[in-house]
Amino acid sequence: MSFHSFTVSMGWLAVLSGVVATYAQLRRVRTLGVEGVSLATWVLFVYMGCFWITYGFVAHSWEVVFGSLMILPMQLAILFRLAPWRRWAVPARAMAYFIACCVLPTLLWGWAGGVFGTGVAMTITRAPQLIELVRHDDASGVSAASWFVGAFGCTMWVTYYVGAHLWAALTATAFAGLANLAIALLATWRHAQARQRLVVAEVFA
Repeated sequence: MSFHSFTVSMGWLAVLSGVVATYAQLRRVRTLGVEGVSLATWVLFVYMGCFWITYGFVAHSWEVVFGSLMILPMQLAILFRLAPWRRWAVPARAMAYFIACCVLPTLLWGWAGGVFGTGVAMTITRAPQLIELVRHDDASGVSAASWFVGAFGCTMWVTYYVGAHLWAALTATAFAGLANLAIALLATWRHAQARQRLVVAEVFA
């Protein structure tokens, strides 16, 4: 297998991992509710998914196009459960942030500028979820498995971008992958705390 074929395979594996990760989060919010899940993060995921679909067409990368298209309905389903219409200011601020980080750089410096801006946005997008996990003990709605798979998927995307020579996208995805890993580890810690509290409560019941 040539290096090009290998990186293309990594791209499609990244697409699959994105579907698995998003489905894991959707399944968890359906089962356990949305406690601990950040509305701002998922609103921005939807906005930036639309950006990546557009970029994929421009870069002639079907992996990027289908990777975002396949998870978009699940992202919207998660967003619906977070009821953004009850906190309209959050989507509005997210839209302003998306325009500043993604749309304006694309208009000013082309797609490379837009993708670098998206890299910053993708990393900072994870910040509300990290803050939510730090501030609140109850993270029952957050799927650690989803974020671990997301971090793995970012590794696959980085490999794919090396073969496709999409260096701006590689940089953006690498930073997002590190943020995914941080969320996964923090969510795992919160879930372990919850199990410990349950054990103590049962002992003293």
